[in-house]
Amino acid sequence: MNSPTPSAAPSAPSALSKLDSSLLNILVKDGRASFADIARQLGISRAHARARVQALQASGVIEMFGAVINPEKLGQVVSTFLDIQVAPMALETVAQELADCHEVVSLYIMSDLRSLHVHALTDSVPSFEAFARRHLFNRPEILSVDCKTLLTRVKNRRGGARL
Repeated sequence: MNSPTPSAAPSAPSALSKLDSSLLNILVKDGRASFADIARQLGISRAHARARVQALQASGVIEMFGAVINPEKLGQVVSTFLDIQVAPMALETVAQELADCHEVVSLYIMSDLRSLHVHALTDSVPSFEAFARRHLFNRPEILSVDCKTLLTRVKNRRGGARL
């Protein structure tokens, strides 16, 4: 009988070269930059730029390319952050239910293993209230909710959604 081969332990992340760091900075600012544009900015050949981008994708450093959407242009003007305490046995279930809601743009399970940090976007305060009533109120597995609405955006996460 064959026994499964033990998988190798994940290797520690390797430090990026200065070239790769510079290349990533270009792509963070403009994910649609052409290989020719990247090559010109870095002083390398287009083929080398393409090879480096492909290597960063293959290694998982670059997970995907995407568009940064301005939620206000879509009418999503109420940005709310929630810290939700959940009974530990229901944490993953509640996390998945909330993650499936279109109002939720990001959701994290926190290190205490009973907290969710959630960012929700809605078009109005009444819309957020309706979301809260549907998904948060009267649920015994949700122990508490700390809710704050964004007043002013000072700095966006570099390369991330402006949501």
